Amino acid sequence: MNGSAFAADAVVVVHLAFIAFVVAGGFLALRWHWLPLLHLPALGWGIWIELSGGICPLTPLENRLRTRAGETGYGGGFVDHYLIPILYPQGLTSGVQALLASALILVNVVAYVQYARGRKRRQDSDRPSR
Repeated sequence: MNGSAFAADAVVVVHLAFIAFVVAGGFLALRWHWLPLLHLPALGWGIWIELSGGICPLTPLENRLRTRAGETGYGGGFVDHYLIPILYPQGLTSGVQALLASALILVNVVAYVQYARGRKRRQDSDRPSR
């Protein structure tokens, strides 16, 4: 494996880790209370990419690295190429993207409601008793 192929594989790993962070970062914020500062912009990006039909910049980077390594790149986005064939074998449609964005929002609403409740409990316990 040459350096470009290794770098392309590393981009895939980073991309997958970013997607996992976008999906689950709200729950990680229950443990690390500063994490919403990083997660909420990432979540916004993930929702925007799904609803706009855009392609994350990591996808063309991976394709360029694969081409440089003598491999073939792929069309569409990362989700199209790696995740949708696993989750939705027929392909990605705008309806599926809207469903994915809705699921992303729902999962993170649940996480941040729990986050807000935990924060309120901490604030209430920090108040002096009268």
